[in-house]
Amino acid sequence: MTGRVTRSLSPEALARIAEAVGEAESRTAGEIVVMVSARAGLYRSPVLLAALIAALAAPWPLIALTGWSAAGIALAQAALALAILSLGASEALRLRLVPARAKRARAREAARRAFRQRGLTRTRGRTGVLIHIALAEQHAEIVADAGVLRAVAPGTWDATIAALLVALRRDEIEAGLVGAVRSVGAILAEACPRSAGDIDELPNRVIVSE
Repeated sequence: MTGRVTRSLSPEALARIAEAVGEAESRTAGEIVVMVSARAGLYRSPVLLAALIAALAAPWPLIALTGWSAAGIALAQAALALAILSLGASEALRLRLVPARAKRARAREAARRAFRQRGLTRTRGRTGVLIHIALAEQHAEIVADAGVLRAVAPGTWDATIAALLVALRRDEIEAGLVGAVRSVGAILAEACPRSAGDIDELPNRVIVSE
């Protein structure tokens, strides 16, 4: 899945997800933030590397098997490199060239970077939780701050992430995110219940990154 987030989530859908966040937070001291990114990376390096390797390798069979001049071989090198670079303009093709492990690592890093940059480490009780999805990579990640990690056992989010990934594969993004928000909210309501004086420290709106 590639393209703009707004093609997958309408303003009305984003509003319904934000409403689910507000409802979930009404029962917990936790702060839930949802972020939807079109992609975690552009992945241009594999295309550049492929073009370089092809250009370096191309002269040898031409020298051995043809009587082409040096100028002709140089033109063939350039044409091959340009052809590969042109194909690399397709995001879908670039994604196919990148190993799944590399895409997962890039998406995880993007989620952790967003967690820091979006202020989730600055809540009073360190109770921020980010639900992050990268559409192009079909990756979902939940990142929690120290206050939540002290109260929630490792692996607690696994079922939530698994359900969200199923929804992504079915292109049911809104339903998947609403379900994830409700699941995270239920976990936080038990682990970090709301108390008197708790305030909503972070906006409920969905963060969209194209």
